Amino acid sequence: MQYDLKYLAVPLPEDVLKLKGYGDLDRLNRVIDKKLAKDIPYALRQRLLLEKEILKLWPLAYPHDQAAAMKQLKECFGEDFSEEELEDLRDEDAVEWAYINGQIHYKNNFLYNLIKTRTQYEERVVPALREKYHYKQDNAQMLNALIARIKHEGGVKARIHMRSTMTIDPVLGREGQNVYAHLPLPIEYAQVKNFHLLSLSHPEDAIIAPAEYPQRTVCFHAAPDKPFSVEYTYETHMVYNDPDPDKALPQQPTFFTEEYAPHIVFTPYLRMLCKEIVGDETNPLRKARRIYDFITTKMIYSFMRAYMTMPNVPEYGATSLKADCGVQALLFITLCRIAGIPARWQAGLEVSPLDVGCHDWAQFYIAPFGWLFCDPSFGGSAYRMGHKERWNFYFGNIDPYRLPANSDFQHDFYVPFHHLRYDPYDNQSGEAEYEDAVVPHQHVNSEHKALNIELF
Repeated sequence: MQYDLKYLAVPLPEDVLKLKGYGDLDRLNRVIDKKLAKDIPYALRQRLLLEKEILKLWPLAYPHDQAAAMKQLKECFGEDFSEEELEDLRDEDAVEWAYINGQIHYKNNFLYNLIKTRTQYEERVVPALREKYHYKQDNAQMLNALIARIKHEGGVKARIHMRSTMTIDPVLGREGQNVYAHLPLPIEYAQVKNFHLLSLSHPEDAIIAPAEYPQRTVCFHAAPDKPFSVEYTYETHMVYNDPDPDKALPQQPTFFTEEYAPHIVFTPYLRMLCKEIVGDETNPLRKARRIYDFITTKMIYSFMRAYMTMPNVPEYGATSLKADCGVQALLFITLCRIAGIPARWQAGLEVSPLDVGCHDWAQFYIAPFGWLFCDPSFGGSAYRMGHKERWNFYFGNIDPYRLPANSDFQHDFYVPFHHLRYDPYDNQSGEAEYEDAVVPHQHVNSEHKALNIELF
């Protein structure tokens, strides 16, 4: 069945919201089915059908009950960690939780999130586990040195050799059936140059999206009896930008300033927030900087559940004042568009010598400078660590350790997906489906590895 995500903007009935808030999932599904059996408005029907899909993901995000959460916290911080302290963290919204069948459950990565975002907890980690969380300082030192080089030389280029692999766990009763397996590829635009495909695991069964396709993938259609893989090289060419606000033109273009439901929507609250942030400023570059400063200084980084479970991603971030990289980027884009500044999505992977991981960021356009980069997540991290130079850098620039596989938010694959994707907005790790059903996310194992990274 095809779903139109714009119907996430339709409000849920109050009885459904009550049951969802309490986490009474069996009754909630039963109530929704009874509503769907009636003659109800089309828009409401579509919203309820989407909610049934969301409810499949909801409990998977919150696997830890109170006892399991306390066990992890004591193992990490010591036996003196108390129930009262956990309650205080809940009051501060420092650990994400939800009611599942009337009982408190915590998000799958709540502990790691606590350590990553609050220095006082990182310092309390027991000695045996500290090495696990040491990467942050190493990453900061690497980026500080790289940024100094970029500013000194006026730019830098990176040549990156990548291999991406997808393994699909056997699913009972589906042996021998073909799947459509999509793995991300770099889009040949913006900072990406000289893409070269080196190898494919199933060359006769692969379709590669065009070079500038907005969510670029290689799609394999074959039996998943061996891993799907793609290997390639590409370059990122980064030029240092330090635009002078006084040279920004008073008249700016209007492309990429429109709404795009259900998430890039100019809601009353987001309009109020934009007006509060921008104030009486009229210079477009200074307006964008005020938006960046708000996100990087007023919001705390936090891992999010699947975006599909949020009816409005940027408004979620703007009301909770917590967000991961994608929520921050999407909020920046939305607020910029409300302020009349063209802004668009760029996302894929962070590919550095220390790690390869999923990441989202943004671009915004200021005439006469053209498209500039913005990474509120990296900028916010720099701000919290007291690294002002790095904080300023990520407004207008990004580092070369990126693989942009998405130039548009909420875009179809080149080989269209037949069902609702696990992440219908972004493509970072890859997705897979059978002819008649999506491969469950827990059965899809993707690995992205940088075989070599060379700066030049």
